[in-house]
Amino acid sequence: MHVAYWVVAGLLAVFYLYSGALKALRSRAQLLPMMAWVDKTPMALVRVIGVLEILGALGLILPPLTGIAVALALVAAIALALLQVGGIVVHLSRGEARVVGLNVALLVLAGVAAGLATVWL
Repeated sequence: MHVAYWVVAGLLAVFYLYSGALKALRSRAQLLPMMAWVDKTPMALVRVIGVLEILGALGLILPPLTGIAVALALVAAIALALLQVGGIVVHLSRGEARVVGLNVALLVLAGVAAGLATVWL
């Protein structure tokens, strides 16, 4: 169970650190080719989502690694799953059903990470 958690959490953490950093640091013009939804989303909200993704990635890794507040890994996995539910809603409301595959995959991985994170509780 521990190895499975680290594999899933590591994959999610790498993805969310990268994605979160892009959203937190890049301009709207730089993000538009990759993320069409930022065209009508306030940049402050895009930045908040980026910071939340970074915090979620850190929450998946640091608590189990340090042994401090390990329940935060479960909280981070659930929060990242909810973030993807929001992403799916946004894409569907914009008529972008063909791009929700990544969101669904990340939602499933976050759910798996949440289930595996219970090993520390």
